[in-house]
Amino acid sequence: MKGIITLMFCAVLLLSNFGYSKSDPEWWQSMSLYQIYPRSFKDSDGDGIGDLKGIMSKLEHLTESNVDAFWLSPIYPSPMVDFGYDISDFVNIDTTYGTMEDFEALTKATHDASMKIIMDFVPNHSSDQHEWFEKSLQSIEPYTNYYVWHEGKVLPNGTVTVPNNWVSVFGGSAWTWREERQAYYLHQFAYQQPDLNYENENVVNAMKDVMRFWLDKGVDGFRVDAIPHLCEDVRFLDEPLTGNPNPDDYGYTHKIYTKDQLRTYEMVKGWREVLNEYSDQKVLMMEAYANMTMTMKYYVYGAHFPFNFAFITDTDRDSKATDFKRLIDRWMVNMPVLRATANWVAGNHDNSRLVTRYGRQRAEAVTMITLLLPGVGVTYNGEEIGMEDTWISWEDTKDPQGCNAGKDGYEKASRDPVRTPFQWDDTTSAGFSTNSTTWLPVNKNYVTLNLAAQKKQDSSYYALYKAVAALRKWPAVKSGALTTRLLDDDVLAFTRKIDGEQSVYVVVNFANKEKTVDLSVLVDTSNELSVYYATTNAHHLIGNVIKDVRNLKIPASGAVIYISAM
Repeated sequence: MKGIITLMFCAVLLLSNFGYSKSDPEWWQSMSLYQIYPRSFKDSDGDGIGDLKGIMSKLEHLTESNVDAFWLSPIYPSPMVDFGYDISDFVNIDTTYGTMEDFEALTKATHDASMKIIMDFVPNHSSDQHEWFEKSLQSIEPYTNYYVWHEGKVLPNGTVTVPNNWVSVFGGSAWTWREERQAYYLHQFAYQQPDLNYENENVVNAMKDVMRFWLDKGVDGFRVDAIPHLCEDVRFLDEPLTGNPNPDDYGYTHKIYTKDQLRTYEMVKGWREVLNEYSDQKVLMMEAYANMTMTMKYYVYGAHFPFNFAFITDTDRDSKATDFKRLIDRWMVNMPVLRATANWVAGNHDNSRLVTRYGRQRAEAVTMITLLLPGVGVTYNGEEIGMEDTWISWEDTKDPQGCNAGKDGYEKASRDPVRTPFQWDDTTSAGFSTNSTTWLPVNKNYVTLNLAAQKKQDSSYYALYKAVAALRKWPAVKSGALTTRLLDDDVLAFTRKIDGEQSVYVVVNFANKEKTVDLSVLVDTSNELSVYYATTNAHHLIGNVIKDVRNLKIPASGAVIYISAM
């Protein structure tokens, strides 16, 4: 039996076929989704911080880039301890970004441009400056138990200490004492971000009303932040130790009581029901860094999809063709719901930029893969022009995750390097702001690496992005079947096909030398192909007509897109 299972696995690994719906998908099922980090996208008023009017002024860039929808990192009122993820009012706009009127204008302009707008929904916690927390602190009903409070553990000598060994994601105990309540409150992130209590139905209903507020404003859905942390085991037991000797390090414990709890999934089900109250099709997306089993459960409980971070967490510049094939096949095989929608995320505001992680040539190939696999392709702002991480000094560091790590550890912990301003052109502050001082420094390479310059270059990163993104409108890419194949240990190929339409073939060489491959296992030898596009190091192949698919030369670290005549 073991031998049979192994043989079956090898067959799947070698050549995998995944059917996809031939009917027209919903708008979100094949969308090109773009993440905007508002602080760093475009500043309209010269204060060095991006804003809503700035975003509206750049909608044309998104339409030119074949973007179907964008989601906004938080724009709610906030003390900005965690740059918007510490929310002091869930139903308003921070004055840093503009007014509610500005948001309404942006929503209308987005829809007029035939795009969708998606909000960041942050349900795990609020700011400690939120009215709810201030009233909870004073035990004012009905807010007394809006947050997770605990009187602490009494030691034999009478000393009161933290309830358990739970650790904050940002380091240190997940509990902070407040004299006013004579109790500890839970915060899975910064101490200024107290966790909401989803055992309290008032909280459950209040957050559903937050969703309804923004849906009534016309938003097209939500990206839900940090969802695995939403609920905790109410027994407040110590978590098992990992062997990490540092009790202040997040890796000190196994997260069996503070992540992936069943009640979290029940909350997702309730949110989907809220979305279903609205006649227009809305989308619900989960940010879930979790194992495959726990991630896939979000499909079952009503999320349209959980984000697939495998290209961030499980690959790097040294990954092989086999690694990518395994990750692609694994997601496609494990989706548990009929007609479930896959998605592919290559970058975001929490992780090192694509070009920095992979190098320019590999990054181009990963961009191609992300845009041409089935389902949703996700782009973090700046990745379409190949922006790189920006070195940030200790003095300029803003991210609490970096600040908490101290001067010696901040460079490894800080997310600031991936959040620096978008590089529009070579003018002051890369065209992001008229102010020479911006909230985070602009990368010094903006003089040559910027959108305006790349628009003039045939071989630019943006030229590649735009050309490949245009293929997402093709029927074969929008709703065609996927087949993945290893042509040898270093070369991954996949196809997108649908009856009666042109097929798309992608071949990626992960070796540092040219490879000659045989594509006849995926293409009938009588078919004639042409090269639609290729990575920069293979541009000389663009436009070539291929009559012999059994002898294709793929440059070192190159990727080539072939299309059929029909």
